Amino acid sequence: MSIVSFNLNRKLNVAFTFNVKPSDNLPLNTPTEKFNSTTVSTFNDTYAEWDTWETINAIKSSLELYHNVTMIEANEDAFEKFKSLLPDIVFNYSECANGISREAQIPAMLDMLKIPYTGSDPLTLITCLHKARTKEILTYHKIPNPKFYITNGMNSINNFDLAFPVIIKPIAEGSSKGIFNNSYIKDNDELTSSIKTNYGKYKQQSIVEEYLPGREFTVGILGNGDDAEVLPIVEMNFSELPKNLVPIYSFEAKWIEDTPEKPLEIFTCPAKLDANLEQNIKNTALFAYNTLNCKDWARIDVRLDANNTPNIIEVNPIPGALPNPDNNSCLPKAARARGLSYEEMINTVLFSAIKRHGLV
Repeated sequence: MSIVSFNLNRKLNVAFTFNVKPSDNLPLNTPTEKFNSTTVSTFNDTYAEWDTWETINAIKSSLELYHNVTMIEANEDAFEKFKSLLPDIVFNYSECANGISREAQIPAMLDMLKIPYTGSDPLTLITCLHKARTKEILTYHKIPNPKFYITNGMNSINNFDLAFPVIIKPIAEGSSKGIFNNSYIKDNDELTSSIKTNYGKYKQQSIVEEYLPGREFTVGILGNGDDAEVLPIVEMNFSELPKNLVPIYSFEAKWIEDTPEKPLEIFTCPAKLDANLEQNIKNTALFAYNTLNCKDWARIDVRLDANNTPNIIEVNPIPGALPNPDNNSCLPKAARARGLSYEEMINTVLFSAIKRHGLV
């Protein structure tokens, strides 16, 4: 899609809804105690899903290239602001704070007010945030994903039949929140301890998945229906991680070891793949995108199993979009490999929603 396509010969009134990391909280890369790769949650991950002003302002500036933009913070005051403003469309980049419905709260408000918005609807957002619901739908549609187990309490394990090693995650978090180096579990004792620790911190069930030994990729998708485009695939090069970290995209890998000040060469885009495997990964990701009814954009994480079969490990319908290339944000990286600037990527998302809602 060319940037000239975004010119509607009129400016829309676009509301931009967002959450920004509170300035009075510790930065993500501030340890609450000295780093120890065997200790869960040594780092503050409370606002891992929220964004910095750098990202928020970059999105706002991108939208302002073509439209009038009003910023509305995604909090309890948002409904009345939307009701008063009645924008033509909302660029939704909100995460919100409370409950498993948090990513769906702003879209639900907008549905009630009959205001169009970018991105997926509340059902898709709730489903994709709840990792077990996502995997149940993928499994029903025979889309490969790691074999999994859902914890049923604080520390009990009943009828557990997965093969070790396994990965444990909070069941409804994003941005690698709750996925630490020691989320890689080798035996029952470690698993029991981790279930108890996770429940104590996140007050939710955990999901346990069999660890897949193959290569890992992330796949960005822009658009809808026949216009949906799979961007160049990004591969994660775990060999670049410090030797004390296991080969997963943990909180330590994402936010601590890989920073603009000391970036790791952890990503390759486009990934070096033979044609058949590349197409298989793209087809699997696009099938998951459409099956879960994602709209306008998403990023889908894929890992190969022992048979080189692509498995879906995460579906992110509100993908990260950090503007600084040194931040190694995967969707902007894939867009740049496609030939899209950051501003073009953001406006592609908006224009996809404008077309979908019949505003052009």
